[in-house]
Amino acid sequence: MKILNVITSLRFGGAERLLSDTVPMLQKKGHSVDVCVFDGYDSSFKQSLLAAGIKIVSFYYNRSVYHPGNLFKLIRLMREYDVVHTHNTSPQIFAAIGSLFSKAKLITTEHNTYNRRRGYKIFRLFDKWMYNRYDTVICISDATKKSLIDYLGSIKSEVLVINNGIRVADFKSANPVSSTQIDTNKFVITMVAAFRYQKDQDTVIRTMNYLDKEKFELWLVGDGERRDDLEKLIKEQHLSLRIKLLGIRNDIPSIMKSSDVIVQSSHIEGFGLTVVEGMAAGKPVIASDVPGLSQVVEGAGLLFPEGDDKALASLIQRLYDDKSFYDKVSKDCSMRANEYDISHMVDKIDKVYLKAFSR
Repeated sequence: MKILNVITSLRFGGAERLLSDTVPMLQKKGHSVDVCVFDGYDSSFKQSLLAAGIKIVSFYYNRSVYHPGNLFKLIRLMREYDVVHTHNTSPQIFAAIGSLFSKAKLITTEHNTYNRRRGYKIFRLFDKWMYNRYDTVICISDATKKSLIDYLGSIKSEVLVINNGIRVADFKSANPVSSTQIDTNKFVITMVAAFRYQKDQDTVIRTMNYLDKEKFELWLVGDGERRDDLEKLIKEQHLSLRIKLLGIRNDIPSIMKSSDVIVQSSHIEGFGLTVVEGMAAGKPVIASDVPGLSQVVEGAGLLFPEGDDKALASLIQRLYDDKSFYDKVSKDCSMRANEYDISHMVDKIDKVYLKAFSR
């Protein structure tokens, strides 16, 4: 079976990381799996796919992902494949249009519980048409499926949930970052997330005002369109000496092993891949109590009200003060991570491909 995964780019992000992990595993199941990116930006994800022998078709570099040239190129490319699997909005839209000129079976993964387009009623009818062009819609959590159905109503496509997964063993066995790279003797709070509007690094930054400056340090891993906003906030809060912006890293397991607490603060989250990674690294995880995140964290890690910096600070302080509590949350998180090994996810996606192809 010839399969094409289509994504906007392979820059930093959860969907991009998932694709770079799952595609080589799917190819090992005997499929021919290629990747198409609208923006051919070079990254560690792209390099890992190339190293695994995956063919990558890049359309442009540093051009709008909604550029009409992407549509025409994708239409031609889709005719070469049996199954086309899309990720992110512009590939979803363009592949749906491309299906009018191709016999490929369409599958898409819905990665978020909300996007800006859903805030405008004018898009609802178009979105319903778009999703109905797909054979299967994979939602990465129950919350993602519920929000999609609430928005669209019933659709003829099969809508199912396949939870995200990670390489649990990679995080359990990782070594801490060398002290020559990052040196600190403080209690380290880490958030790994792209600097996008869905994420809420702002709350974690403000939280530092309620924690002892001699004892606590914050690491923000990632980059993106809100970097200038976050740098401005850090400066305004006089926190430049207490917060490290580590940029985009390819050693996330080691970063998490070097941390004391992993925080995922978000306004919107389809699943929350980094909370599972933090759990697998054996660290206590604290996350915003929003759909997607709460499903993964509740009963193992800790939840705080969205945007409540004081509540987040209180939870971090308790983990610092109470070692038995810290150890219990860490153990519970580690056990929870085992439920999300990527092998389970890949097996389920493989079955979706086979089912769609046989129809």
